[in-house]
Amino acid sequence: MHTARTSGGAGEPLILDLMELAADPGLWARFAESAHRILADLVRGGAALGWVEPPSPDEVAELLLDQVVPAVQDGDAALRAAYIDRRLVGLGYWMRYTRPTHRAHADLEKIAVDAAAHGRGIGRALTVALIADARRAGIEVLTLDARGDNTNALHLYRSLGFSEYGRLPAFVAVGARRYDKVFHMLDLRPQQ
Repeated sequence: MHTARTSGGAGEPLILDLMELAADPGLWARFAESAHRILADLVRGGAALGWVEPPSPDEVAELLLDQVVPAVQDGDAALRAAYIDRRLVGLGYWMRYTRPTHRAHADLEKIAVDAAAHGRGIGRALTVALIADARRAGIEVLTLDARGDNTNALHLYRSLGFSEYGRLPAFVAVGARRYDKVFHMLDLRPQQ
């Protein structure tokens, strides 16, 4: 695991990888609980993070601690956490595809930033760090999907070099509302 601790002066975001996060007992002890707060609040506010209803603390702990962390430890994922003044304000991760024919590829599963911290470049910093982690891990293509109305996220991904490769119109159902599911990819293979 490569560490790329970015600055975290007073009021500035600090982006930590799993090793750095786990090395700080105070942050690590509160990580799943803090992640739950962010994810549940965002979903409650209508964010498209894969849940219709806010996830429970147990769901978030199982996802992060029982699925993502072991995958990171096996070299099959990367996890990043953003802190401002020792308060978790964002997180993101990618996981390698499990099929043998797709092992060189990974899916950027989640980028979540506390609503109170929007507009501070935290989503960009997390995504840039995760892209760098993917390059170091030998990932050839990093994919993601987003709900079509998430214009800020879609703009961010395009600005970082992701390109749209598919769209399922009115695919995501949230109650009576329907949204497109938009697929993006970033080709990390050396260009010839």
